Amino acid sequence: MKRSLEQRLKEGTVIAGEGFLFELERRGYLQAGSFVPEVALENPEALKETYRDFMKAGSDVVLAFTYNAHREKMRIIGKEDLLEPLNRSAIRLAKEVAKEHPTEEALVAGNISNTNIFDPEDPEAKEKVRGMFAEMIGWCKEEGVDYIHGETFYYHEEAEIALEEIQKQGLPAVILLGLMGENILRDGYTVEDSCKILSEKGALVVGMNCFRGPDTMQPYLEKICAQVDGYVGGLPVPYRTTEEHPTFFNLPDGGCSCHLPTETTFPTALEPLSHNRYELAEWAKEAKNAGVNYIGLCCGASPAMVRAVAEATGLETINSQYSPDMEKHFLFGKDKTLKQHNLSYRSKA
Repeated sequence: MKRSLEQRLKEGTVIAGEGFLFELERRGYLQAGSFVPEVALENPEALKETYRDFMKAGSDVVLAFTYNAHREKMRIIGKEDLLEPLNRSAIRLAKEVAKEHPTEEALVAGNISNTNIFDPEDPEAKEKVRGMFAEMIGWCKEEGVDYIHGETFYYHEEAEIALEEIQKQGLPAVILLGLMGENILRDGYTVEDSCKILSEKGALVVGMNCFRGPDTMQPYLEKICAQVDGYVGGLPVPYRTTEEHPTFFNLPDGGCSCHLPTETTFPTALEPLSHNRYELAEWAKEAKNAGVNYIGLCCGASPAMVRAVAEATGLETINSQYSPDMEKHFLFGKDKTLKQHNLSYRSKA
């Protein structure tokens, strides 16, 4: 029998692998800039394969790829009529892949996120946001998801509205905040205060995702763990953000030898600024030790990175059989049958 999210959290760490936005753009199935997941309708097999790769890398959940698949984004690209079909398709494809897990069916999460129209001074905008969440969560409920993963909220009040609409449908809620460069949510809340309120109001998991890499997210995750009695989530981007440049929106690359068509490395020139899998694994250990229970990676993550994170928390994944093992490598291996004249040449290669 498939365990619920809460049951899995009670028994240990839950791995939530995402980052489909950047991954599918790299694979050639999504346009950078608009970042609308039309792939759910246009290339469903490509989306299923991406779901599958992240699940095999250790994700306990297949997160339906509906990030940015809300009414405002669909309006901007002139495809509001595809809103409901896109959402339902993304969920149905996720459910198909979740059933493929060889040991225990993966969880399926519906996904809602920042709307980009929320304005704390505009009551009409707030009602539009509520309506956007309500319709997406309604489709999630009808399609039978296990819980809702709400993410990248940079206004506390928008996160509260999301939580309220999830609760109306009787679904468990994960609510994650996106902290921008001013180190405070845009309506003045600290992330730890916001998470404490959201947890007390009934969110099963609260925490942070996106925008920040491990180095600039971890200090805030520790503050959240100190404030919150419930479960805490952390899903950073896999980039080397710094105190001077705490988010990936404005990361400089001094080694770039060309003129970038955008003002910053975000979103299509971030590759040289990525953490390697071993750094991400070390962060995952640190996060787990600090009390983070719902661990993953966000935009920019690859399945290999997710696997390293999962293994660092003590889990064996479906594809752990393919984890690095240099024992047989002709230059760097230790197998006694390898040729010594090659092994001794390793420093000159």
